[in-house]
Amino acid sequence: MNRLDHLKMKLRRFGIQKLKEIAESGHKYEKEQKIYSQLFQSAQWQQAQVIGLTIANKIEISTKPIIASALKQGKTVLVPKTFADRQMKFFQITHSTEFKRTNFGIFEPISEIYFAPEQIDLLIIPGIIYHPKGYRIGFGGGYYDRYLINYPNQTCSLVFHEQLNNQWQPEIFDKKVQRLFIEQ
Repeated sequence: MNRLDHLKMKLRRFGIQKLKEIAESGHKYEKEQKIYSQLFQSAQWQQAQVIGLTIANKIEISTKPIIASALKQGKTVLVPKTFADRQMKFFQITHSTEFKRTNFGIFEPISEIYFAPEQIDLLIIPGIIYHPKGYRIGFGGGYYDRYLINYPNQTCSLVFHEQLNNQWQPEIFDKKVQRLFIEQ
């Protein structure tokens, strides 16, 4: 393992610990509300008709209110499924979509309504650690870095300020998130 991989692994562990602390602090909900407010007021959100995002786990910023708001506004909501060779594709969900938990503990939709990358207006990208310049360290699977190679439209991430860290340099294959909505 090279030095950068070791650093990313260390930062990933640090970030997960910070997210757990936030989840247990009793302040997670109010911190999330500040981020949702920024997202919903943004031109990126208001102009997007098709939105891709994951079903967040307990320590991540909850995506349930985002999904509910998007569906209420008549937007199309997509959630990814993972495939062999660390590939991922986005499928439409509705109020009645059922989900299955993968071996990684991630919820994927039971849906066959597929959308190609160019059909998605806004992709809300998860992560654990964020560089202030928009780069991210995710959970380590590389699914989003691969997906973003062929994704032409808007990207953003939802970030607690505790997730910001500039003590690392992105690698050549890391794709920058266009906008970070940071809880202030």
